[in-house]
Amino acid sequence: MAARSRDIWVRLLIVAAFGSGLIAFLALGGPEMLSFASLARHRSDLLAWRGGHEALALISFVAVYAAAVAFSVPGGVWLTIGGGFLFGCVLGTLAAVIGATAGACGVFLAARTVAGDALRRRSEGTLRRMERGFQRNAVSYLLFLRLVPVFPFWLVNIVPAFLAVPFRQYLWTTAVGIIPGTFVYALVGSGLGAILDAGGEPDLDIIFTPEVLAPMIGLALLSLLPVVWRRQNPEASADDRRDDSVGRRP
Repeated sequence: MAARSRDIWVRLLIVAAFGSGLIAFLALGGPEMLSFASLARHRSDLLAWRGGHEALALISFVAVYAAAVAFSVPGGVWLTIGGGFLFGCVLGTLAAVIGATAGACGVFLAARTVAGDALRRRSEGTLRRMERGFQRNAVSYLLFLRLVPVFPFWLVNIVPAFLAVPFRQYLWTTAVGIIPGTFVYALVGSGLGAILDAGGEPDLDIIFTPEVLAPMIGLALLSLLPVVWRRQNPEASADDRRDDSVGRRP
């Protein structure tokens, strides 16, 4: 009874922390801060701060990015563009990937703690079929969901937590899968100075242009090859299921 009571309190504290963080973000004008107007307005201050405290600026950027993803607040695209603007394309991509992965892992662990067991118990056939698919091909599915930028990032962060996806697989597929999209927006950010000087605005739809989207879809489809192979080779799938059933025996 004491353990169950402690578990309930832990879950309530996690929910309260996430709720408080989101409310604070909105109350402090977070959506306005994570915008093109804010970047343009504070351009000189940001560059001066980065120039005088580069290491601190980099660490702060990663921490802010992680918090933004953890609380599922809007504006991640502008954070990525800001990272490219402040640190360049390569370092900006690396910092954004680290921050986004850390925040996504926080959401994953929180979702598994707060609601994962309850949702698995109450799930109907569809969720159970998805769970079996993720258990057999978690890497392929996770990479596909990360590479194709048409699914909400916050949704992809929590769904695997409800489907018994191993944390290590979630961690590295998140980090690898978001690199292409992050690189595109960091590249936009690295040229933001010239855009601002010309009085223009960056094109956020650049990731949906054929030249950018086609290679990303190609990578996503390649990630699904193991799934296709299993379906085309039912004998191998049956062997995998037998191995799984043996592994679950006491």
